[in-house]
Amino acid sequence: MLAPAAMEVTIDGTVSTTLASVNAVHNPRARKLRSAVWQDFTKERRADGNCVAICNHCKKQLTATSRSGTTHLRNHLAICTTTSTRRAGKRRKLIVRRILHNKTSTGQPGDGHASGEDNDNDSTHFDQELSRQDLARMIVQHGYRFSIVDDLGFRKFVKNLQPQFSMVSYDIVRADSMAIYESERLKLQDVLLKTPCRVSMSVDMWRSSTQMDYLCLTCHYIDHSGDEWKLRKKILNFVHVEEHFTANQIANLILEKLQQWGIERKVASVVLDNCTSGDIVATELLRVMQPRRLLLLNGNLFHVRSCAHILNLTVEESLEQTSDIINRVREMIQNVKFSQERLQKFLDTAKLLQIDQKLLVLDSPNNWPSTYLMFDSACYYHDVLVRLAEQEANYAAFLTAKEWADVKALTEILDALNNTMEKFPVENPTANLYFNDMCEIQVLLNTWRNSPSPVVAQVAGRMLKKFEGYWDLTRPVMAFASILDPRYKMKSIEYFFQLIYGNDQFTAKATIEAIKQTFTSLCNEYEHSADSLKNPAVLFYAGNSSSCMSSVYNNGNDSKTFSRITLSDARRGLDQYIQESSSGQSFKSDLDLYLEEAVYRQKEGNQDNFDILGWWKSFAAKYPVLSQMARDILAIPVSIIPLDSEARVLNEYLSTMDPSTVEGLVCAQDWLRADTEVANSDGHADDKVPRGDELIVAPN
Repeated sequence: MLAPAAMEVTIDGTVSTTLASVNAVHNPRARKLRSAVWQDFTKERRADGNCVAICNHCKKQLTATSRSGTTHLRNHLAICTTTSTRRAGKRRKLIVRRILHNKTSTGQPGDGHASGEDNDNDSTHFDQELSRQDLARMIVQHGYRFSIVDDLGFRKFVKNLQPQFSMVSYDIVRADSMAIYESERLKLQDVLLKTPCRVSMSVDMWRSSTQMDYLCLTCHYIDHSGDEWKLRKKILNFVHVEEHFTANQIANLILEKLQQWGIERKVASVVLDNCTSGDIVATELLRVMQPRRLLLLNGNLFHVRSCAHILNLTVEESLEQTSDIINRVREMIQNVKFSQERLQKFLDTAKLLQIDQKLLVLDSPNNWPSTYLMFDSACYYHDVLVRLAEQEANYAAFLTAKEWADVKALTEILDALNNTMEKFPVENPTANLYFNDMCEIQVLLNTWRNSPSPVVAQVAGRMLKKFEGYWDLTRPVMAFASILDPRYKMKSIEYFFQLIYGNDQFTAKATIEAIKQTFTSLCNEYEHSADSLKNPAVLFYAGNSSSCMSSVYNNGNDSKTFSRITLSDARRGLDQYIQESSSGQSFKSDLDLYLEEAVYRQKEGNQDNFDILGWWKSFAAKYPVLSQMARDILAIPVSIIPLDSEARVLNEYLSTMDPSTVEGLVCAQDWLRADTEVANSDGHADDKVPRGDELIVAPN
């Protein structure tokens, strides 16, 4: 029998000091128990000859044959929770702390980290500079205050976590944060310069709590540098503008920033929904950029509006004429909600009529979705409110039967518009998503305009006029995006325009043909651009086969020697030969081939989950010109949701900073979003981590 031995053994990162007895019968052929796990188990042989391992802590018996190994024994120790194990755990913590103290006091390499035989000599070298950069990145990425480095609790936390870290000052962490901004700016500029496709811009005006105005310039483009095509949105500038700036000055500022980034020749479209005097700014940008021939279709696709902005303007401007009925509903709900006696009658009546409880909504002025919710909740409690009106016949706050009919009719209109608005917040809002929805809205407004209800016909008529005025500016871009959606191609355009124009089929056909011709012209522009970018180097084949070799070896003074002829020259010669020898044959463009093929039908799944960027990536080789167009058109931000002016306000923290620091923090946090997205994909990040411009939104 071997004598018990006291040992310190690492088990899953901990140390065990338990005394263990291992029965060992003298047998020359017996294998020695070399594993550290046997310090916590006793091996015994049963009467039937099989061996078992008995836990020294909980006395549980586990198999201990030669083939069973020791993994299951280690797993058991990890979950063994008896009193003796917990007591041993305290001892392990003391030993680990002693190791850390000894390492720190001796100043050996790997200071501040426990290392030794039991953890495979895995020591980590502390890096003050790297930790400084991590601290600054954390502050920028999460929108923390620079003054966090002066907080006593934070300093104590860092000191206990890593005693060797020398806490930096407010000024240093600010400088480090601005260095991150500059470094990330250079990276993004390199990406944008190397991106072969066009980019689109959106411009928003922000204001600080100290009444300073800022212009936010955001870039939208398709990134196809990785395995998948991804829609990217990057804030390029967040620059202070003087309050007295005119539209021309704002346009010049935008052009200046585009030139600094080197992308003024790559702009496809611009959205100015949240920009002061957006129409005038767009006109000035066109005036400067059109003569340089920098824009698609001579600028006809340059200025667009987002769908959400179109619907907002359409509804808000039209509902101004229905303020009387809106005020009547608002007054009725106010008198119910804010009168304790009447509210109790309301609740009792709802219970008597067995109507499930639902929130009775009071709207916010100048917010039509909340007005819709107010109308919807009033219609839901129609029977209850009518019963209250009967009980208080002399009270004028309740609606008449005619007013109820108008409210229900308006609710139907607002419900359709609100359902469309709720579709806009999506992860990758490519430009193809909402063409069908916008056409459906136009069809419904046409139908409601002929409603027997005077209020519905009047409101729908005003909405249709407003809608068509705003929609005409954006319809070409969205129609092109729909054509580039392989599920629809020309089908959506043909179907909806025939519905929209009804009996006037001549106008319908003319509109459909005009869109197709304009799209063809755009394809021709891309084909011409692709041809102009080809390498004009001397081809192996020139003219005809008899002059092939002489044209290569004796081309004026720039003759090529045989050793300089490359395989790529031969391949280019073959391409030219095929083109010239096939000139008499019929040639079909990308567009012809694309439209002739049947629309793509998904085998299964939700149509809304169709990955259009993945589809075009797969067919880029088959349709090289159209795929380039798809990258440019689908990135136009017609599906973004404009923020209300109240939401576009800097928080108090940023409002106190100088404009250069504000721009650095806002832009850098947006550019570091990729790190957060990667962490989220690994399942290790908080879903509530600030993403992009959330930093600059004022808290409610």
